[in-house]
Amino acid sequence: MGRSTLPTAGAGDKSGTMRALVFYESMFGNTHRMAEAIAEGLSAAIPTSVLPVGSADHDALAAADLLVAGGPTHVHGMSREATRQEAVRQAGVEESDLTLEPAASRDGIREWMESADNLPRLFAAFDTRADAFKWLTGSAAGQIAKVLRRRGSKQVVPPGTFLAPDNDADGTEVDRAREWGRALGEAALAG
Repeated sequence: MGRSTLPTAGAGDKSGTMRALVFYESMFGNTHRMAEAIAEGLSAAIPTSVLPVGSADHDALAAADLLVAGGPTHVHGMSREATRQEAVRQAGVEESDLTLEPAASRDGIREWMESADNLPRLFAAFDTRADAFKWLTGSAAGQIAKVLRRRGSKQVVPPGTFLAPDNDADGTEVDRAREWGRALGEAALAG
């Protein structure tokens, strides 16, 4: 999980000049883990970088043709300042086994998307959520996709939703995220 950038595709690279940026917000590492798995699958077709929301600067964004944006589902959608502060509070409880990601309490993907300039022409959205019915948990990915479409980017594949890895003892969700990334890469190149 410690990587910030995955290796670019080598001699078998079919992407020409297309590049992807997997951009994520993560509170406890769950979305970070899924972002890395998605990037693993995606990098089989397209050179891919992975960055947390606080590290995506203008240069990283300008170099990408495909933005893969994701975050945790909080209270039926994208995180807000109040939900991030609640996560910080939960991690600070003495009997908690939660560990915060380094930039967890800063601005999230919602704030970043509203202010980012020069978004890539293509995007895909993903989220992580608790192990419950989607109608009960909601979806950050649906809201991410709506904002990016409104901002003028074109959606490549339907949003991906993955259970938080702490509910994924057998690794099924990480495998699904990797496969979603692979399928995303193929769709982006085909399209």
